[in-house]
Amino acid sequence: MGTERNHLYLVDGSSYIFRAYHRLPPLTDPEGTPVGAVYGYTTMLWKLAEDLDAAEGPTHLAVILDKDSKSFRNDIYPEYKANRPEPPEDLRPQFPLIRDATRAFSLPCIEEAGLEADDLIASYAREAQRQGWDVTIVSSDKDLMQLVGEVDGPNGPARIDMLDTMKSQRLYIPEVEAKFGVPPELVGDVLALMGDSVDNIPGIFGIGPKTASKLIAEHGSLTAALDQAPEMKKSKLKERLIEGRADAEMSRVLVTLKEDCELPQPIEAMKLGKVPPEPLAAFLEKHGFTSLLRRLGNGHGSPERANNLDPAGEKRAGDNGTDEGNRQQPPEMPAVDRSAYETVQTMEALEKWIVRAKAARLVAVDTETSSLDAMQADLVGISLALGANDACYIPLAHGSGDMFAEKPQQIEREAALKALRPLLADDSVTKIFQNGKYDLNVLARHGAPVSPIEDTMIVSFALDAGRSQDGIGGGHGMDELCQRHLAHTAIAYKDVCGTGKKAIPFGEVPLDRATEYAAEDADITWRLYTLLKPRLAVEGGSRIYERVDRPLIPVVAGMEREGIKVDRARLAKLSEEFAREIGRLEGEIHEAAGQEFTVGSPKQLGDILFDKLGYKGGRKGKSGQYSTDVSVLEKLAAEGAPIARLVLEWRQLSKLKSTYTDALQAAINPQTGRVHTSYSLVGAQTGRLSSTDPNLQNIPVRTAIGRQIREAFVPEDGNVLLAADYSQIELRLAAHMADVDTLKQAFANGEDIHSRTATEMFGEVTRDTRARAKTINFAILYGISRWGLAGRLEVTPEEAQDMIDTYFQRFPGIQRYIAETLETVRERGYSETLFGRKTWFPRINSKNQAERQGSERAAINAPIQGTSADIIKRAMVRMLPALRDAGLPDVRMLLQVHDELVFELPEADVAAASPVIERVMAEAALPAVRLDVPLGVEIGTGASWDAAH
Repeated sequence: MGTERNHLYLVDGSSYIFRAYHRLPPLTDPEGTPVGAVYGYTTMLWKLAEDLDAAEGPTHLAVILDKDSKSFRNDIYPEYKANRPEPPEDLRPQFPLIRDATRAFSLPCIEEAGLEADDLIASYAREAQRQGWDVTIVSSDKDLMQLVGEVDGPNGPARIDMLDTMKSQRLYIPEVEAKFGVPPELVGDVLALMGDSVDNIPGIFGIGPKTASKLIAEHGSLTAALDQAPEMKKSKLKERLIEGRADAEMSRVLVTLKEDCELPQPIEAMKLGKVPPEPLAAFLEKHGFTSLLRRLGNGHGSPERANNLDPAGEKRAGDNGTDEGNRQQPPEMPAVDRSAYETVQTMEALEKWIVRAKAARLVAVDTETSSLDAMQADLVGISLALGANDACYIPLAHGSGDMFAEKPQQIEREAALKALRPLLADDSVTKIFQNGKYDLNVLARHGAPVSPIEDTMIVSFALDAGRSQDGIGGGHGMDELCQRHLAHTAIAYKDVCGTGKKAIPFGEVPLDRATEYAAEDADITWRLYTLLKPRLAVEGGSRIYERVDRPLIPVVAGMEREGIKVDRARLAKLSEEFAREIGRLEGEIHEAAGQEFTVGSPKQLGDILFDKLGYKGGRKGKSGQYSTDVSVLEKLAAEGAPIARLVLEWRQLSKLKSTYTDALQAAINPQTGRVHTSYSLVGAQTGRLSSTDPNLQNIPVRTAIGRQIREAFVPEDGNVLLAADYSQIELRLAAHMADVDTLKQAFANGEDIHSRTATEMFGEVTRDTRARAKTINFAILYGISRWGLAGRLEVTPEEAQDMIDTYFQRFPGIQRYIAETLETVRERGYSETLFGRKTWFPRINSKNQAERQGSERAAINAPIQGTSADIIKRAMVRMLPALRDAGLPDVRMLLQVHDELVFELPEADVAAASPVIERVMAEAALPAVRLDVPLGVEIGTGASWDAAH
């Protein structure tokens, strides 16, 4: 291939470097040099070559890099790229090694002082196009999209397109137009109007991408849009276009790619040929990349052409059906090949997979269902994976929507489950899931308990909580993990089922397409486990994963299945009462405003408060409307604006009605008659569980309305609810972790800690000083500023600072803890709980003050809140076995709300169960951590959740 027409691939190496740096944990070579980015870059370059060979590969290829951080654009605009932070210290020594890596593949590595990689790419692309070559730019950089298109060449049209390897997507004129709303030749005009905060290109202030695209599309060019501005109707946009013309014109120069650079190497010199294995082997060996070296030694790196690094004849795991064939592959895996997946439609085929899974001792499992609600979903199919591209889909309930349509061949669901149950329950076979709690609940409801399990989502959380990577974000869902770690975009659910009115249930998806989607999920889960699980031991995540998070998965799944009963009639009555009170408040608000308006409209409310009623302090955001958030309304209420207080009450009642009294009625499961919340094990980066659908963790605790809602949570007849709550656990942990003798002594003596703090700070205990001491105790642990404390206590910032200073004088250990915690997090990038849970803070050293201070506040509290979360999780894992051992199998754990556990049990079991529950919670830290303070546990019981408090 490639003899008739030349095709040049230009790789934007700079984007690869930073993507590689953030993909992998810190690594060092045998000499102690950081090489994490080098390893990631090498594997990405290898994968690119494999993918290109599998598709229509290049005849010529080069990697283009930035030589330095300055270019001719800095002469035009000195602040160009001034916002960009310096490269991380451990990345700098890797830059020359990345150049070595490129040359080890015998690929040209091109860079030029004073020029950016984009300019070199543009110049090479245009020269190749002039000679009649096709060009593909391997990048997702929006600036380079200006080059996309074709021109007439000696051998017909010569085309420039782009390849985004992160999304496995080709970008040509339609994709560019979809992104910018204009053809590629006008992209520079759009960029000049909207600016670029990353490169510090000013653009015109207040004009975003949508407005910029619209203006250029309407007027045809930047110059025409600017020329037309004086004729526009009076508006902010008109003013901005006129006032910002000079900035826009300068920005147009900055975003224009230099297409006539002198070429350091002729394009003919970029021709691909054989890769001499010696330089590549020497490079891999020098830096300790043993797995890649093995791959090279197996003949996977000495190809006929540089872009054929993985012969097509590579053997898939399991092809021979023996134990040897089921051994797990090393992390370097072939590209996803959906055509390799099998649709299992007969019992004979299913039995073969079960035999192979038992031999492999490790199988990835995923379920396809009719609903996102695990408590009501029907099981539509199950997918299994034993290796990369070694996956299958077992349809169980396809074609059930149209009674007249012929159903596809598939195994009857109960027959398939009967065959699968022994495998799913086999203690010698590990089952891997991604967000397995959902699958466990679906399978349990279909009579198929699963054990033992691993969960890639939880592994990722134990490794990377809070860490944003590859610009994708720090989430732990399959799509994010797949892109981040495998550089692959999986089939989206909407791609197989559609959206909106045209959406179909998964059971109506044709089996070939359903197999591609479902088996890919299992395949990716297997790959993620193979990549991520080994990192736990290397990066110190095994302890938290194995001792806290993994054992918790089936426990939380069980709690979700238990659910909790709510009194529908009580909720309906509350909804009616709230509706009447909301109506009354709305009338008073209208009366105070002097007119009727939509109270729920922030814009209308802002206009009433600041334009009509003339209250001071109104501030408009980018949208042009006044802010009416809670801080604004509380400030106005404190200054004597009655309408603000009424709106705050109206909002609270409206939210409680919609979120709880109405929503809880709708959430009652028709089969169980109970409400089943869903807990996220990765929802809070400190490790706390979060609750959704419905959220049962944010019901107000101390308000009369909150208590009314909790009264609607009730037990079944003959039972009671028991609430067990850790008493001031975060303050107890702070006393231990900061080694504050005064506080440790107070807790040991059973003193009221807020009274003790009031005595230390104010010399006396009154209702007011204790309330202030309580606020200060918790605020300090959250890294509050003097302005934040001043707002809470309604004092001046100076008075608040005096209180903070006094607090640190009386409890110097707290100040030392804060300083040491921040120093450690700035140095390592993460905090750590007493049990080893890491929380990453990538913006702790940000030059942006707001980002940095926000990270600092979170970093101060994360070790304390995270340790608290770890402790209650340990208690939850131990709880039901302890109750069973005590002969109390009828005690059921229903809810976890921050520091509280809620149980339902026969009233006759309360006396025996209470001391067991208290003991398990009080001793939950042991033996891993021995605290210097006792963990106090308060227990109450009653005929409702509120009565149990």
